Amino acid sequence: MSRLALAVSRGIARVTESALGPYQTAVIRIGFAATWLLFLLREIPHRHELYGPDGPWSWDLAEQLIGANGAFSALMWSDGQLWFETVYALGVLTSLLLMLGWRTRTMSVLFMVGVLSLQNRSVFMGDGGDNVLHLMCIYLVFTRCGQVWSLDARRARRASEARARGERVTDRTGPALWGVLGLALLAVTALGRLDGDWPVPALLWGVWVAQALWWLAGRLTRTGQPRILLDLIANILHNGALLVIMAEACLIYATAGWYKIQGSRWQDGTAVYYPLHLDSFSPWPALADLLSASGTMVMLITYGTVIVQVAFPFTLFNRRVKNALLAVMITEHAVIAVVLGLPFFSLAMIAADAVFLPTSFLRRLGDWAARARGRLFRRGRPKVPAQRTPDATERTGDAEQTHVGFRA
Repeated sequence: MSRLALAVSRGIARVTESALGPYQTAVIRIGFAATWLLFLLREIPHRHELYGPDGPWSWDLAEQLIGANGAFSALMWSDGQLWFETVYALGVLTSLLLMLGWRTRTMSVLFMVGVLSLQNRSVFMGDGGDNVLHLMCIYLVFTRCGQVWSLDARRARRASEARARGERVTDRTGPALWGVLGLALLAVTALGRLDGDWPVPALLWGVWVAQALWWLAGRLTRTGQPRILLDLIANILHNGALLVIMAEACLIYATAGWYKIQGSRWQDGTAVYYPLHLDSFSPWPALADLLSASGTMVMLITYGTVIVQVAFPFTLFNRRVKNALLAVMITEHAVIAVVLGLPFFSLAMIAADAVFLPTSFLRRLGDWAARARGRLFRRGRPKVPAQRTPDATERTGDAEQTHVGFRA
């Protein structure tokens, strides 16, 4: 076998045998779910003006636009106040459950429905971070993003330990959730609410049928071949979606960087200077004045931003340079969140950047978080003294009376 054929076979085996980047996809899941959750919680007092009946973009205008572009929004199924509150509450709940990693396959689909429903209801609300979230919520559906750092991973680990002890493990929550959502999907389809939005209904029904096949392959077949086949397909979809997420992030930075090069505002530095003096982007005027007071600082930020964005896609071929630029980009987004008052845009971009973080760093980060969580939960609990084994002098005759001692 030639070297090329051997390399191709190894590549195919790597793509089909495992879901790559489990820590990276977990960070993406947590990052985007937390971003959307925090945004929805912050905008609770203004939700009616943003996406509800009191917004400047009325229900009739949204209906005309969605009828023209074929976008999906569950909010367009009814213009009632109760339905809007229900969709908004479900958006908050599914974001929280996806961030925690509970039933990630189902929650990723419901998370996508919530994001698309609200964003497509009022298309002029939001910024570039919302566009990134809009795309990534669709890609997340195809990933196996609950392999680590999730309640699903903990449940799978406990189930495996129980089977090793010979115990029978049954899952009633999964089939019940599948049945309830299937009835809801059937009712919505029968009422004609999904007419004209063929990509989303196809995806919803596809995931629902795939979950049924997965359950049947694990419960009703004697051989493991159907489950192996489904697992192979799931790995291919996961790895393909992960590649698309990486390509999307590179495309965002490359496009932004090359457009900046063509604009005169980024050549003379005014693209950075002017936003620092706008009331809408100056939550800390003193800090903005401090940064804009130095022409050298403005020049470094302007040209540094352009250079980093243009160069980043090319640095993927060198791990050390890529990690260095990745740290610079994450720091830049953190500064944007504070100085320009765009926290959710920065959180969305940092979550997208996280797909390129090295696995070793993410593992150390997870270990640190686990230790911090352990110290937090142990704080305030009374220490249980450890028991020691009594020696022979502490036993009295055949009564086997034992005086238990404690370690100092």
